[in-house]
Amino acid sequence: MNEDQKTQSSDSENVTDEWQIDNLPNRLTLFRVALIPVIVGSLWVCTTDIKIFDLIKKDLGYIAGWSFVLASITDFFDGYIARKRGIVTVFGSFLDPIADKFLVISSLVMLQALGRVDPLVVVALVLRELYMTSLRLLANERGLSVPVDNLGKWKTTFQMISIPMLMAWDKPFKYLSFPFLGTALIYLAFFFSVYSAGNYTYGLVKKVKESRTKKLKE
Repeated sequence: MNEDQKTQSSDSENVTDEWQIDNLPNRLTLFRVALIPVIVGSLWVCTTDIKIFDLIKKDLGYIAGWSFVLASITDFFDGYIARKRGIVTVFGSFLDPIADKFLVISSLVMLQALGRVDPLVVVALVLRELYMTSLRLLANERGLSVPVDNLGKWKTTFQMISIPMLMAWDKPFKYLSFPFLGTALIYLAFFFSVYSAGNYTYGLVKKVKESRTKKLKE
């Protein structure tokens, strides 16, 4: 096999890898997507007034909460494995962020339907997710990046801890109240989401100005 054939063969393998669907990170992402109906269904039953479900509503809250925790764990591991093994595919790049948005937004909507989260908080958190997606698309289009900062990480941490607590809505121990702690943390997530969105915007505007100045000098 000559060099041209080797190059073509290598390119063909790269294309196959890029469009590959069946790999461990993508399986974990699909599993996370499959957990969303479990979470939504469990919480939806809790919103109903059907008496036959009254005895299991507490259990369903825990099922939703632990399913959310499991989904969050798979979110960490699919990214870790993809980076560790150098697995970057079109399917994974598309589905992974979408799965995260679906998981968080559907959970927040159901919690608001149960009256466990203030509507203003839900609106702010959902709009922030959509806004950041649009901001990153705009940045990528202009050849810029919007790296995750500490404010964004704190927002995600508070959000991921508070949501399963609000789903369980229980006081398992004398000094541990999920409703109180979950509510406090979701308000912290609300604060950091608004503040970090402004910070990201400022950073991107600054980069755009620097890029424009650099081009004018050239």
